[in-house]
Amino acid sequence: MGDEGGPDFGDSLPAVFTPDNEPYLGRHPLHVLDVLIPSALEVHGDIATFTREKGDQLNPLQRSACQLVPQGVNLALTMRELIRQGYLFGTAVLLRPLVERSAIISYLCDHPESVEEWEAGWRHRERPSLRDMLRSLQPDQLEAADEVCQQLNHLVHGDPVGATWNLIHSSDGCLGYGMGRNLNDPQFCDWLCDQTISWLTVLTGRAASLFPHIRALH
Repeated sequence: MGDEGGPDFGDSLPAVFTPDNEPYLGRHPLHVLDVLIPSALEVHGDIATFTREKGDQLNPLQRSACQLVPQGVNLALTMRELIRQGYLFGTAVLLRPLVERSAIISYLCDHPESVEEWEAGWRHRERPSLRDMLRSLQPDQLEAADEVCQQLNHLVHGDPVGATWNLIHSSDGCLGYGMGRNLNDPQFCDWLCDQTISWLTVLTGRAASLFPHIRALH
């Protein structure tokens, strides 16, 4: 296994994992995510059909959702495939853009007067920060919102704190910074799945609320 730190596959470690042999198969949060994804895609598929038929009747907030939500869903699906292949650190890095899109559409739903600024380009000095959007999303949990924002920033900015997310156990029991797949960190996998579930649910819930004729996610 070298520095990948995974379980002992002997000489049969596949170059590409499939749904029947992926390293974290059987983890409960992963199963929940796999159950959620088809339901979410069904809801978003219904919305896509509606917008193709009635695109000229959409209001500005619905138009923004048609751009932001598919991006977020695409990120969630990409993260699921990275987990399948054991690339947990890469999955974690993609968490920030997923959270950001979920936070933006949530902020716009709660502050529809800001849609015009978003349509105008959402300029850096005029738009709310991710921290402020997360605080708006969870006004009763300000410290938690700040912690999430700080955590995500460390992940993407390449600082020493963010580097700790890429620590793995090598086959000789030592810690190192991994270059490849991480096949033996179920707790990290569970956390990533829980986060993806939460933010995919936010995206789908917001989308469903903006298109009330579409059945809500169950």
